[in-house]
Amino acid sequence: MGDLLSLNHVSYSYHSLTGETPALTDISFGVPDGEFLAIVGPSGCGKSTLLSLIAGLLPPSSGNIQIKGKNLSDQDLHIGYMLQKDHLLDWRTTYRNLALGLEIQKKDTPENLAKIDELLKAYGLAAFRDAKPSSLSGGMRQRAALIRTLVLNPDLLLLDEPFSALDYQTRITVSDDIWQIIRKEKKTAILITHDISEAVSMSDRVIVLSKRPGTIRAIIEIQLSPGNRSPIKARSDPKFKDYFNQIWKELTDHEI
Repeated sequence: MGDLLSLNHVSYSYHSLTGETPALTDISFGVPDGEFLAIVGPSGCGKSTLLSLIAGLLPPSSGNIQIKGKNLSDQDLHIGYMLQKDHLLDWRTTYRNLALGLEIQKKDTPENLAKIDELLKAYGLAAFRDAKPSSLSGGMRQRAALIRTLVLNPDLLLLDEPFSALDYQTRITVSDDIWQIIRKEKKTAILITHDISEAVSMSDRVIVLSKRPGTIRAIIEIQLSPGNRSPIKARSDPKFKDYFNQIWKELTDHEI
C-alpha cells in the first residue's frame, strides 16, 4: 500500500510587520492510502497550520508536499475538511445543507443528490432529512457535517478537532460513529486532537508534535487487538493504557 500523501522536510513561518514567527520545522511523514492518522500536541504547536498546508490553503516556507509522488500543486486531489463547528445553515433543511457543497461545485446531479439520501439512511439521519439543524443533537449535526463532506467523494479527510465542542459522553459516541463511517467508506483520514485517548482509540498511528515551532517528537504505531478496533472498544484493550502513557511521556518529557 503506497503513500497517498507525503511531507518532505516541510517548514512554515508566519510573517508580520514585527518579523517572522516559525510555526513548523522540518516535518516529514507519509500517509498510506486508507490509513487513519492522528496528530497530537500542545496548543499553538502548529497542528491546524499543518492541516492548512496539506489542504493547499498555505504554501510551505520550505520543503514539499506530494500526493502519490507528485507535488500537491500539480494534483487534482479532492480533500474534505471537517472543522470544530459543523457550520450547518439554520435556514436550510438537513438535506439542503448536505447538498450545499454539490451546489457550489455545480455537481448537484441526480446521481450525486441520490447519494445524500443513501448516506442519510445508512447513518441514521433519514428521519431528519427535512428537519432544520436546530432539531438535531450535537452528535447528529457532526454526522451530518461528515456526510456533507463525503458526498463530495474526497480522497483525503482532514478532521480538525471535530468533537471538541461536544460533552464527554457524546464525544466518545460520536467519535465511534465517525470512525465507523470513515472505515466503511474506506477513506484516508488525518485527525487533529488534544485528546490522547481519542488519538489512540481512533488511529492507526499517532504523530506527537513538540511545542512551537512544531517538530515531530515521535510517530507511534497503534496495534490493538482486532476485536477492539473501534474507538469505544479500544479503551478497554490491554494495550490502550500503555499507548496513552507512551504518548503522555513524549509530551511531558519535552516540557510541553
